[in-house]
Amino acid sequence: MTAPDAVGPTARRIAVGAQLRRLREAAGVSREDAGYHVRGSASKISRMELGRVGFKERDVADLLTLYGVADESRREALLALARDSRTDGWWHRYDDVLESWFGTYVGLEEAASTIRAYEVQFVPGLLQVADYTRGVVVSGLPETPAAEVDKRVKLRLERQRILDRVPPATYWVVMDEAALRRPVGGRPVMRQQLAHLLEISERPNITMQVMPLARGTHTADGGAFSMLRFADPDIPDIVYVEQLVSALYLDKPEHVERYRQAMERLTVAALSPSDTTDYLAKLLEST
Repeated sequence: MTAPDAVGPTARRIAVGAQLRRLREAAGVSREDAGYHVRGSASKISRMELGRVGFKERDVADLLTLYGVADESRREALLALARDSRTDGWWHRYDDVLESWFGTYVGLEEAASTIRAYEVQFVPGLLQVADYTRGVVVSGLPETPAAEVDKRVKLRLERQRILDRVPPATYWVVMDEAALRRPVGGRPVMRQQLAHLLEISERPNITMQVMPLARGTHTADGGAFSMLRFADPDIPDIVYVEQLVSALYLDKPEHVERYRQAMERLTVAALSPSDTTDYLAKLLEST
């Protein structure tokens, strides 16, 4: 198994973990026995299989032996992927301003081939212009030094490169109307932001829909979320739900399916992409 060039260390860890889980289950080995074999516990195996921790090459090699994987080419492919998963992604340059729980998301976002999202409070980070981002950071962290604000803005703009790479990530977002009517950074910034949304709405890899306030309550009243899908079939779909000081990463099929259904209902209830473009143009005229 090989990983695409765009796949970063976070996704590689998940891919390795998924492979190890399938091999363990095929061999009929319990997590407890596997943990004992690598001088650990069942919880250690669980964290490895979920890609939540880095891998020691010795542990992976011992597990492959336990699971009966003797083919050298197959062993080396997985060991090489485990070694690659220990490298730092570009976002580690921002560790001083990047919350640890969000760093995991940035790594997954970097590797995703498709992202579907619902946003309530702000224009999504992947679609923000620099001055809008600055307004969000300053309002949320008013005591933040200017240099740190600049670095947070730069981090968000670097994340947006996934929409310009070759091939680009596919991004489909439903934005609550309130996110577009909430003034951030003042009128000139909002005009710049709306103009940017209109411009990028023409890109084939970006789909935007607005959920009008007039539609009332709907299926995603619980709040914003993102769904990530990956080109590598060894990486499961993941739902990301951000909280104030932490985040949830959901990958159980039944949980992902609930969010998928919610996303489908949102796209039906929201304005169509073409109507959204008309809405943005009218809002820009009145701003």
